[in-house]
Amino acid sequence: MVKSPFFARQMALCKSMRWKLWSGFYAVDSYRVQHELEYFAVRSAAGLLDVTPLCKYRVYGKDSAAFLAQVVVRDITRLQVGRVAYTCWCDNDGKVVGDGTVMRRGESEFFVTTTDPCYDWLCAFLPGYEAHVDEVTDQVAALALQGPYAREILQAAAETDITRMRYFATQAATISGCPAWVSRTGYTGDLGYEIWTDHAFALRIWDALMATGADYALRPIGLMALDMCRLEAGLVLKHVDYHSAIHALIDARKSSPYELSLGWTVHLDRIPFNGQAALRREKESGPRWALVGLDIDWSETEALYTKAGLPPSLCTEPWRTSVPVYRDAARQHQVGYATSGTWSPLLKKNIALASIRAGHAAPGTQLQFVLQVEHVHHSVTATVGPPRFFNPARKTSMPP
Repeated sequence: MVKSPFFARQMALCKSMRWKLWSGFYAVDSYRVQHELEYFAVRSAAGLLDVTPLCKYRVYGKDSAAFLAQVVVRDITRLQVGRVAYTCWCDNDGKVVGDGTVMRRGESEFFVTTTDPCYDWLCAFLPGYEAHVDEVTDQVAALALQGPYAREILQAAAETDITRMRYFATQAATISGCPAWVSRTGYTGDLGYEIWTDHAFALRIWDALMATGADYALRPIGLMALDMCRLEAGLVLKHVDYHSAIHALIDARKSSPYELSLGWTVHLDRIPFNGQAALRREKESGPRWALVGLDIDWSETEALYTKAGLPPSLCTEPWRTSVPVYRDAARQHQVGYATSGTWSPLLKKNIALASIRAGHAAPGTQLQFVLQVEHVHHSVTATVGPPRFFNPARKTSMPP
Protein backbone atom coordinates (compact mmCIF):
# COMPACT_ATOMS: atom_id res chain seq x y z
CA MET A 1 0.00 0.00 0.00
CA VAL A 2 1.26 3.46 -0.96
CA LYS A 3 0.60 6.68 0.92
CA SER A 4 -0.26 9.69 -1.22
CA PRO A 5 1.41 13.03 -0.43
CA PHE A 6 -1.84 14.06 1.31
CA PHE A 7 -1.91 11.04 3.64
CA ALA A 8 -0.78 12.92 6.75
CA ARG A 9 -3.67 15.39 6.45
CA GLN A 10 -6.16 12.65 5.62
CA MET A 11 -5.11 10.46 8.53
CA ALA A 12 -5.70 13.30 10.98
CA LEU A 13 -9.17 13.98 9.58
CA CYS A 14 -10.41 10.44 8.94
CA LYS A 15 -12.39 9.75 12.13
CA SER A 16 -14.14 6.69 10.71
CA MET A 17 -10.89 4.90 9.80
CA ARG A 18 -12.67 3.69 6.67
CA TRP A 19 -10.08 3.26 3.91
CA LYS A 20 -10.05 1.55 0.53
CA LEU A 21 -7.40 0.29 -1.82
CA TRP A 22 -7.25 2.37 -5.01
CA SER A 23 -4.52 1.46 -7.49
CA GLY A 24 -2.24 0.50 -4.62
CA PHE A 25 -2.87 3.72 -2.65
CA TYR A 26 -4.60 4.25 0.66
CA ALA A 27 -7.83 6.12 -0.19
CA VAL A 28 -10.40 7.45 2.27
CA ASP A 29 -13.83 5.86 1.83
CA SER A 30 -15.54 8.23 4.25
CA TYR A 31 -14.02 10.67 6.72
CA ARG A 32 -16.84 10.18 9.20
CA VAL A 33 -19.02 7.16 9.91
CA GLN A 34 -21.84 8.74 7.92
CA HIS A 35 -20.88 10.00 4.47
CA GLU A 36 -23.94 12.15 3.72
CA LEU A 37 -22.32 15.37 4.95
CA GLU A 38 -19.52 14.87 2.42
CA TYR A 39 -22.05 14.27 -0.34
CA PHE A 40 -24.01 17.42 0.57
CA ALA A 41 -20.77 19.41 0.73
CA VAL A 42 -20.23 18.72 -2.97
CA ARG A 43 -23.81 19.56 -3.90
CA SER A 44 -24.24 22.66 -1.73
CA ALA A 45 -20.77 24.03 -0.91
CA ALA A 46 -17.53 22.27 -1.95
CA GLY A 47 -15.63 19.05 -1.40
CA LEU A 48 -11.90 18.27 -1.67
CA LEU A 49 -10.89 14.79 -2.85
CA ASP A 50 -7.45 13.21 -3.22
CA VAL A 51 -7.27 11.75 -6.75
CA THR A 52 -3.53 11.07 -6.73
CA PRO A 53 -4.10 7.33 -7.40
CA LEU A 54 -5.24 8.13 -10.94
CA CYS A 55 -2.76 6.78 -13.49
CA LYS A 56 -1.00 9.69 -15.20
CA TYR A 57 1.09 9.84 -18.36
CA ARG A 58 3.03 12.58 -20.11
CA VAL A 59 3.00 12.17 -23.89
CA TYR A 60 5.32 14.41 -25.90
CA GLY A 61 7.16 14.65 -29.20
CA LYS A 62 6.60 15.91 -32.73
CA ASP A 63 4.05 13.20 -33.55
CA SER A 64 2.36 13.04 -30.14
CA ALA A 65 -1.01 14.31 -31.42
CA ALA A 66 -1.08 11.87 -34.34
CA PHE A 67 0.03 9.05 -32.03
CA LEU A 68 -2.79 9.67 -29.54
CA ALA A 69 -5.30 10.07 -32.36
CA GLN A 70 -4.52 6.50 -33.42
CA VAL A 71 -4.93 5.12 -29.90
CA VAL A 72 -8.17 6.82 -28.77
CA VAL A 73 -11.55 7.20 -30.48
CA ARG A 74 -11.46 11.02 -30.54
CA ASP A 75 -9.42 12.94 -33.09
CA ILE A 76 -6.83 14.44 -30.75
CA THR A 77 -5.25 16.37 -33.60
CA ARG A 78 -8.30 18.65 -33.42
CA LEU A 79 -7.85 19.31 -29.69
CA GLN A 80 -6.65 22.88 -29.13
CA VAL A 81 -3.87 23.81 -26.71
CA GLY A 82 -5.38 24.49 -23.31
CA ARG A 83 -8.33 22.15 -23.84
CA VAL A 84 -9.23 18.76 -22.31
CA ALA A 85 -11.04 15.86 -23.98
CA TYR A 86 -12.80 12.95 -22.32
CA THR A 87 -12.37 9.84 -24.44
CA CYS A 88 -11.98 6.07 -24.47
CA TRP A 89 -9.76 3.61 -26.33
CA CYS A 90 -10.72 0.33 -27.95
CA ASP A 91 -9.27 -2.96 -29.10
CA ASN A 92 -9.35 -4.08 -32.74
CA ASP A 93 -12.97 -5.20 -32.34
CA GLY A 94 -14.14 -1.78 -31.16
CA LYS A 95 -14.57 -2.86 -27.54
CA VAL A 96 -13.60 -0.43 -24.79
CA VAL A 97 -10.26 -1.05 -23.09
CA GLY A 98 -10.31 2.05 -20.88
CA ASP A 99 -11.43 5.65 -20.57
CA GLY A 100 -9.98 8.90 -19.27
CA THR A 101 -8.98 12.44 -20.15
CA VAL A 102 -6.42 13.89 -22.53
CA MET A 103 -5.15 17.42 -21.79
CA ARG A 104 -3.24 19.37 -24.41
CA ARG A 105 -0.66 21.46 -22.60
CA GLY A 106 1.30 22.45 -25.69
CA GLU A 107 1.52 21.81 -29.41
CA SER A 108 3.52 18.64 -28.77
CA GLU A 109 2.76 17.85 -25.12
CA PHE A 110 -0.22 16.02 -23.62
CA PHE A 111 -1.21 14.77 -20.19
CA VAL A 112 -3.32 11.60 -20.04
CA THR A 113 -5.20 10.37 -16.96
CA THR A 114 -7.15 7.16 -16.39
CA THR A 115 -8.21 4.85 -13.56
CA ASP A 116 -6.11 1.81 -14.51
CA PRO A 117 -2.52 1.40 -15.74
CA CYS A 118 -2.28 1.62 -19.53
CA TYR A 119 1.44 2.32 -20.09
CA ASP A 120 2.01 -0.94 -21.98
CA TRP A 121 -1.12 -0.36 -24.08
CA LEU A 122 0.03 3.12 -25.09
CA CYS A 123 3.59 2.02 -25.84
CA ALA A 124 2.33 -0.74 -28.16
CA PHE A 125 1.31 1.97 -30.65
CA LEU A 126 4.53 4.03 -30.49
CA PRO A 127 6.49 2.40 -33.37
CA GLY A 128 6.49 4.69 -36.39
CA TYR A 129 5.84 7.85 -34.38
CA GLU A 130 8.28 10.42 -33.06
CA ALA A 131 6.59 10.42 -29.65
CA HIS A 132 7.38 9.41 -26.08
CA VAL A 133 5.28 8.23 -23.12
CA ASP A 134 6.43 8.84 -19.55
CA GLU A 135 4.71 7.26 -16.55
CA VAL A 136 4.35 10.09 -14.00
CA THR A 137 1.78 8.59 -11.62
CA ASP A 138 4.23 8.53 -8.72
CA GLN A 139 5.46 12.06 -9.39
CA VAL A 140 2.22 14.02 -9.74
CA ALA A 141 -0.15 14.65 -6.83
CA ALA A 142 -3.74 15.51 -7.67
CA LEU A 143 -6.77 17.02 -5.96
CA ALA A 144 -10.36 17.41 -7.12
CA LEU A 145 -12.12 20.53 -5.83
CA GLN A 146 -15.82 20.12 -6.61
CA GLY A 147 -19.02 21.98 -5.83
CA PRO A 148 -20.87 25.29 -6.28
CA TYR A 149 -18.15 27.31 -4.49
CA ALA A 150 -15.17 25.58 -6.08
CA ARG A 151 -14.36 28.59 -8.28
CA GLU A 152 -14.36 31.06 -5.39
CA ILE A 153 -12.21 28.82 -3.19
CA LEU A 154 -9.64 28.11 -5.86
CA GLN A 155 -9.38 31.74 -6.91
CA ALA A 156 -8.87 32.83 -3.30
CA ALA A 157 -5.92 30.44 -2.99
CA ALA A 158 -4.39 31.08 -6.41
CA GLU A 159 -2.18 33.89 -7.68
CA THR A 160 -3.38 33.10 -11.22
CA ASP A 161 -6.79 34.11 -12.58
CA ILE A 162 -8.80 30.91 -13.06
CA THR A 163 -12.24 32.52 -13.17
CA ARG A 164 -12.33 32.66 -16.99
CA MET A 165 -11.52 28.99 -17.49
CA ARG A 166 -14.13 27.35 -19.65
CA TYR A 167 -15.53 23.89 -19.03
CA PHE A 168 -12.91 21.27 -20.00
CA ALA A 169 -10.10 23.81 -20.19
CA THR A 170 -6.66 23.54 -18.59
CA GLN A 171 -3.93 26.04 -17.73
CA ALA A 172 -0.79 26.51 -15.67
CA ALA A 173 -1.37 28.24 -12.35
CA THR A 174 0.32 29.23 -9.11
CA ILE A 175 -1.48 28.27 -5.90
CA SER A 176 -0.12 29.53 -2.59
CA GLY A 177 3.20 30.08 -4.33
CA CYS A 178 3.33 26.58 -5.77
CA PRO A 179 3.35 25.75 -9.50
CA ALA A 180 0.49 23.56 -10.68
CA TRP A 181 -1.75 22.73 -13.61
CA VAL A 182 -5.48 23.25 -13.21
CA SER A 183 -8.18 21.66 -15.32
CA ARG A 184 -11.88 22.43 -15.15
CA THR A 185 -12.86 18.80 -14.92
CA GLY A 186 -14.13 16.31 -12.36
CA TYR A 187 -16.10 13.15 -11.67
CA THR A 188 -19.05 14.61 -9.75
CA GLY A 189 -21.13 16.19 -12.52
CA ASP A 190 -20.85 19.54 -10.75
CA LEU A 191 -18.80 22.71 -11.07
CA GLY A 192 -15.28 21.66 -10.30
CA TYR A 193 -11.56 21.71 -10.91
CA GLU A 194 -8.71 19.23 -10.71
CA ILE A 195 -5.27 20.37 -9.58
CA TRP A 196 -2.07 18.60 -10.65
CA THR A 197 1.26 19.35 -8.98
CA ASP A 198 4.58 17.87 -7.91
CA HIS A 199 4.59 15.89 -4.66
CA ALA A 200 6.81 18.51 -3.07
CA PHE A 201 4.03 21.13 -3.26
CA ALA A 202 1.10 18.87 -2.38
CA LEU A 203 0.61 19.71 1.30
CA ARG A 204 1.01 23.46 0.78
CA ILE A 205 -1.76 23.42 -1.81
CA TRP A 206 -4.00 21.22 0.38
CA ASP A 207 -3.52 23.57 3.34
CA ALA A 208 -4.17 26.66 1.23
CA LEU A 209 -7.41 25.26 -0.18
CA MET A 210 -8.65 24.10 3.22
CA ALA A 211 -7.83 27.50 4.72
CA THR A 212 -9.57 29.54 2.02
CA GLY A 213 -12.41 27.02 1.90
CA ALA A 214 -13.21 27.40 5.59
CA ASP A 215 -15.46 30.37 4.81
CA TYR A 216 -17.33 28.28 2.22
CA ALA A 217 -17.98 25.13 4.30
CA LEU A 218 -15.39 23.14 2.33
CA ARG A 219 -15.06 19.53 3.49
CA PRO A 220 -12.63 16.78 2.55
CA ILE A 221 -14.62 13.99 0.92
CA GLY A 222 -14.10 10.28 0.39
CA LEU A 223 -14.86 7.78 -2.34
CA MET A 224 -18.35 6.96 -1.09
CA ALA A 225 -19.61 10.51 -1.56
CA LEU A 226 -17.86 10.60 -4.93
CA ASP A 227 -19.65 7.41 -6.00
CA MET A 228 -23.04 8.92 -5.16
CA CYS A 229 -22.24 12.05 -7.15
CA ARG A 230 -20.94 10.22 -10.22
CA LEU A 231 -24.07 8.02 -10.27
CA GLU A 232 -26.31 11.08 -10.25
CA ALA A 233 -24.22 12.48 -13.11
CA GLY A 234 -24.46 9.21 -15.08
CA LEU A 235 -20.68 8.72 -15.29
CA VAL A 236 -19.51 5.17 -15.94
CA LEU A 237 -17.03 3.39 -13.69
CA LYS A 238 -14.60 0.82 -15.05
CA HIS A 239 -14.88 -2.68 -13.54
CA VAL A 240 -18.38 -1.75 -12.34
CA ASP A 241 -20.46 -0.44 -15.24
CA TYR A 242 -18.23 -2.04 -17.85
CA HIS A 243 -15.32 -4.47 -18.11
CA SER A 244 -12.08 -3.64 -19.88
CA ALA A 245 -11.89 -5.61 -23.13
CA ILE A 246 -8.42 -6.88 -22.27
CA HIS A 247 -9.56 -8.23 -18.88
CA ALA A 248 -13.00 -9.58 -19.81
CA LEU A 249 -13.08 -13.37 -19.54
CA ILE A 250 -15.77 -13.76 -22.21
CA ASP A 251 -16.86 -11.68 -25.19
CA ALA A 252 -20.29 -11.07 -23.65
CA ARG A 253 -18.65 -8.90 -20.98
CA LYS A 254 -17.13 -6.52 -23.52
CA SER A 255 -18.80 -3.24 -24.48
CA SER A 256 -18.41 -0.75 -27.30
CA PRO A 257 -18.52 3.05 -26.81
CA TYR A 258 -22.01 3.05 -28.36
CA GLU A 259 -23.21 0.51 -25.80
CA LEU A 260 -21.89 2.70 -22.96
CA SER A 261 -23.57 5.90 -24.22
CA LEU A 262 -20.13 7.14 -25.24
CA GLY A 263 -20.83 7.27 -28.96
CA TRP A 264 -20.52 11.05 -28.81
CA THR A 265 -16.78 10.64 -28.16
CA VAL A 266 -16.19 8.66 -31.39
CA HIS A 267 -14.83 10.56 -34.41
CA LEU A 268 -15.18 8.05 -37.24
CA ASP A 269 -14.47 10.13 -40.34
CA ARG A 270 -10.72 10.68 -40.07
CA ILE A 271 -7.40 8.93 -40.40
CA PRO A 272 -7.45 5.28 -39.19
CA PHE A 273 -7.48 4.56 -35.47
CA ASN A 274 -7.66 1.37 -33.46
CA GLY A 275 -11.11 -0.23 -33.69
CA GLN A 276 -12.36 2.18 -36.36
CA ALA A 277 -13.61 -0.42 -38.83
CA ALA A 278 -15.56 -2.32 -36.18
CA LEU A 279 -17.07 0.87 -34.78
CA ARG A 280 -18.11 2.01 -38.26
CA ARG A 281 -19.93 -1.29 -38.80
CA GLU A 282 -21.64 -1.04 -35.43
CA LYS A 283 -22.82 2.50 -36.05
CA GLU A 284 -24.43 1.40 -39.30
CA SER A 285 -26.15 -1.64 -37.77
CA GLY A 286 -26.87 -0.12 -34.36
CA PRO A 287 -25.61 -1.27 -30.93
CA ARG A 288 -27.22 -4.26 -29.23
CA TRP A 289 -27.12 -2.71 -25.77
CA ALA A 290 -27.62 0.75 -24.27
CA LEU A 291 -26.51 2.27 -20.99
CA VAL A 292 -29.55 3.95 -19.41
CA GLY A 293 -30.71 5.44 -16.15
CA LEU A 294 -33.43 3.75 -14.11
CA ASP A 295 -35.81 5.66 -11.84
CA ILE A 296 -37.01 2.97 -9.44
CA ASP A 297 -40.59 3.60 -8.32
CA TRP A 298 -40.68 4.69 -4.69
CA SER A 299 -44.42 4.17 -4.10
CA GLU A 300 -44.17 0.51 -5.10
CA THR A 301 -41.02 0.08 -3.02
CA GLU A 302 -42.70 1.58 0.05
CA ALA A 303 -45.79 -0.60 -0.46
CA LEU A 304 -43.71 -3.78 -0.43
CA TYR A 305 -42.11 -2.87 2.88
CA THR A 306 -45.46 -1.85 4.35
CA LYS A 307 -46.93 -5.22 3.36
CA ALA A 308 -44.06 -6.93 5.18
CA GLY A 309 -44.74 -4.81 8.26
CA LEU A 310 -41.51 -2.88 7.90
CA PRO A 311 -40.53 0.72 7.27
CA PRO A 312 -38.79 1.32 3.92
CA SER A 313 -35.19 0.21 4.24
CA LEU A 314 -32.70 1.09 1.52
CA CYS A 315 -28.95 1.04 1.83
CA THR A 316 -27.67 4.59 2.17
CA GLU A 317 -24.40 3.60 0.52
CA PRO A 318 -23.97 3.22 -3.26
CA TRP A 319 -24.19 -0.39 -4.41
CA ARG A 320 -22.22 -2.15 -7.17
CA THR A 321 -23.95 -5.47 -7.73
CA SER A 322 -25.63 -6.85 -10.83
CA VAL A 323 -29.43 -6.72 -10.47
CA PRO A 324 -31.65 -8.34 -13.14
CA VAL A 325 -34.12 -6.13 -15.03
CA TYR A 326 -37.15 -7.71 -16.72
CA ARG A 327 -39.71 -6.70 -19.29
CA ASP A 328 -42.71 -7.86 -17.22
CA ALA A 329 -43.64 -8.35 -13.57
CA ALA A 330 -43.75 -12.12 -14.04
CA ARG A 331 -40.00 -11.96 -14.67
CA GLN A 332 -40.19 -14.24 -17.69
CA HIS A 333 -38.08 -12.16 -20.07
CA GLN A 334 -34.87 -10.52 -18.83
CA VAL A 335 -33.87 -7.51 -20.92
CA GLY A 336 -30.80 -6.36 -19.03
CA TYR A 337 -29.25 -5.69 -15.66
CA ALA A 338 -28.47 -2.78 -13.38
CA THR A 339 -24.77 -2.33 -12.69
CA SER A 340 -24.71 0.23 -9.86
CA GLY A 341 -27.08 2.55 -8.04
CA THR A 342 -27.82 4.68 -5.01
CA TRP A 343 -30.49 6.53 -3.13
CA SER A 344 -30.11 10.16 -4.20
CA PRO A 345 -30.62 12.45 -1.18
CA LEU A 346 -30.83 15.51 -3.42
CA LEU A 347 -33.24 14.12 -6.02
CA LYS A 348 -35.17 11.97 -3.50
CA LYS A 349 -35.03 9.05 -5.91
CA ASN A 350 -33.78 5.51 -5.97
CA ILE A 351 -31.64 5.49 -9.11
CA ALA A 352 -29.45 3.05 -11.01
CA LEU A 353 -27.36 2.72 -14.14
CA ALA A 354 -28.25 -0.29 -16.28
CA SER A 355 -27.30 -2.09 -19.49
CA ILE A 356 -30.53 -2.75 -21.38
CA ARG A 357 -31.12 -4.41 -24.74
CA ALA A 358 -31.55 -1.73 -27.36
CA GLY A 359 -35.16 -2.63 -28.14
CA HIS A 360 -36.21 -1.82 -24.57
CA ALA A 361 -34.03 1.23 -23.91
CA ALA A 362 -36.27 4.05 -25.18
CA PRO A 363 -36.84 6.84 -22.62
CA GLY A 364 -40.11 6.34 -20.79
CA THR A 365 -40.10 2.55 -21.13
CA GLN A 366 -41.27 0.87 -17.94
CA LEU A 367 -39.34 -2.21 -16.89
CA GLN A 368 -39.26 -4.36 -13.77
CA PHE A 369 -36.39 -4.07 -11.28
CA VAL A 370 -35.78 -6.92 -8.84
CA LEU A 371 -35.97 -5.78 -5.21
CA GLN A 372 -35.46 -8.06 -2.23
CA VAL A 373 -37.65 -7.39 0.80
CA GLU A 374 -37.41 -9.66 3.84
CA HIS A 375 -35.63 -12.44 1.92
CA VAL A 376 -38.18 -12.46 -0.92
CA HIS A 377 -37.58 -11.21 -4.46
CA HIS A 378 -40.19 -8.76 -5.78
CA SER A 379 -40.56 -6.61 -8.89
CA VAL A 380 -40.95 -2.84 -8.87
CA THR A 381 -41.40 -0.55 -11.84
CA ALA A 382 -38.26 1.16 -13.13
CA THR A 383 -38.65 3.89 -15.73
CA VAL A 384 -35.94 4.18 -18.37
CA GLY A 385 -34.34 7.56 -18.95
CA PRO A 386 -30.98 9.11 -19.83
CA PRO A 387 -28.15 8.00 -17.53
CA ARG A 388 -27.59 11.60 -16.44
CA PHE A 389 -29.98 12.35 -13.56
CA PHE A 390 -28.28 15.55 -12.37
CA ASN A 391 -26.85 18.21 -14.66
CA PRO A 392 -26.75 21.68 -13.05
CA ALA A 393 -26.20 24.76 -15.18
CA ARG A 394 -23.33 25.83 -12.90
CA LYS A 395 -21.20 22.93 -14.15
CA THR A 396 -20.51 24.70 -17.46
CA SER A 397 -21.36 28.27 -16.45
CA MET A 398 -19.05 31.27 -16.58
CA PRO A 399 -19.13 34.15 -14.08
CA PRO A 400 -20.66 37.47 -15.25
